[in-house]
Amino acid sequence: MFSKKFRNFLLFGCIAAMFGAVGYWNISPERFLDKPVAKVEDTAIDWYATNTHTLQYLPDGKVQYEMTSDKAEHLKATDVTLVTKPDLNMYRGTEFPWHVTSERGEVNPDGTQVELIDSVRIKRTDEKKRDTLITSTRMTVFPQQQYAQTEQPVRIDGAGGVSTGVGMKAYLKESRIHLQSNVRGQYEAR
Repeated sequence: MFSKKFRNFLLFGCIAAMFGAVGYWNISPERFLDKPVAKVEDTAIDWYATNTHTLQYLPDGKVQYEMTSDKAEHLKATDVTLVTKPDLNMYRGTEFPWHVTSERGEVNPDGTQVELIDSVRIKRTDEKKRDTLITSTRMTVFPQQQYAQTEQPVRIDGAGGVSTGVGMKAYLKESRIHLQSNVRGQYEAR
């Protein structure tokens, strides 16, 4: 009888030792350390919208600007909003807006700066039906300051001629444009 008890004790002891060994090897000190927080990818999008429409008003109730886009995607890591086909009318409280378009755009977190990318066009028709068209490949627009700038080549069609240059500062409220370098002009004589 003693030998049967001893054999059962030995058998259960071996089984317990095997479970203990398997359990020991599954438990490593690394399992108890804090796991690093998962990093958010720079391109992770936390929300998007299609066919967007935004209106910004001046304190006196007049429209400051109106913007539409085919699609807007918000990047969680940088708080930047990517827009596809942005279309911006900067009214400046007047009825003759500057019409700004491009293929793509990036809006900073507080909406004060819009980086326009590819096929950038800024157009305005004044009260005398005269058109001014500014084109470039890339431009930064500050809607609240009614200001635009670029370091890229620029073409300005208007006032009876064409001006080209590299780099530009455009004060849209005053309709004043400064080309920075390599400025050339071709004008019609009247």
